Amino acid sequence: MTFRSIEICAGAGGQALGLEQAGFEHECLVEFEPAACETLRLNRPSWNVVHGDVREFSGLKFSGIDLLAGGVPCPPFSKAGKQLGSTDERDLFPEALRLVREIKPKAVMLENVRGLLDPVFGDYRRMILDSLSEHGYVGEWKLINASDCGVSQLRPRAILVALQEKYLPGFEWPHPNAVPPATVGQVLADLMAANGWKGVAEWQAKANQIAPTLVGGSKKHGGPDLGPTRAKKAWAALGVDGMGLANSAPEMNFVGMPRLTVRMAARIQGFPDEWQLSGPKTSAYRQVGNAFPPPVALAVGRQIRAALLNTEQSSTRNGIHHGQTPKTRSKRFAQGTLFE
Repeated sequence: MTFRSIEICAGAGGQALGLEQAGFEHECLVEFEPAACETLRLNRPSWNVVHGDVREFSGLKFSGIDLLAGGVPCPPFSKAGKQLGSTDERDLFPEALRLVREIKPKAVMLENVRGLLDPVFGDYRRMILDSLSEHGYVGEWKLINASDCGVSQLRPRAILVALQEKYLPGFEWPHPNAVPPATVGQVLADLMAANGWKGVAEWQAKANQIAPTLVGGSKKHGGPDLGPTRAKKAWAALGVDGMGLANSAPEMNFVGMPRLTVRMAARIQGFPDEWQLSGPKTSAYRQVGNAFPPPVALAVGRQIRAALLNTEQSSTRNGIHHGQTPKTRSKRFAQGTLFE
């Protein structure tokens, strides 16, 4: 059974790739940044990539699609910023809710930074859930660490899943992987050794933890680096110089702490090596740093697809018309409770 989706704020395609792996076919991906649009087209020429502002995008022709997904901008809720929330002009949750009303998808999946789960945004989260409820959806916020899905960095993300009520009984959040993710050294050793670096074994032994959370950087500042002072210290503890990015792997006789390349950062983020990134180094890194790790999107997307599939198959077996709503309802999910 084919399940269709559209995505807003698609970025470099981390969420889109994970959802594709989970079994969704993308009808449309909306993205504002030209370089990110080129990345999407470069990797999936068949995808319908729409370059433009989501505020000007109408979802009416996608009415009834299975999934509306998106990673709306993080700065309004990020602790690295001023956390202006709904007063920040970059807040696109209202646009996502507008598209829910226009499209009436079976399921909704939106992700953002952990800061959105702070108490200061409690009323805002409830407003979003109440708005969804008015249109027949039951939603819940969940904190998911990317490391629980096999990604080699902690990267906590606030994820909202909302479903039309009849699909609710079949949904469960993904369980954390039983096996911990690989360390930075294990993940990057071959890339660090690409130019024959003699010190790679010693470096790998030191880089024996998962990575700090990658950040995308701001257009208001200079070139890319690996985050604020605390993040740079964490990277230094792993033997990585976080003050910038390298153009290539260390040379044979390199001495000191190496820097990551864009490809290394992409692998830490969970992108496959064949995923190409468009644009110069700074632009490419910002796409990687702002991305939703594909393995996390895969884990959540697989659970959403299972809920839709189980309900559709059950309806077919029992002769239930799609307009009917099962009487059973998941109490753990019905109140939109925040689980951390």
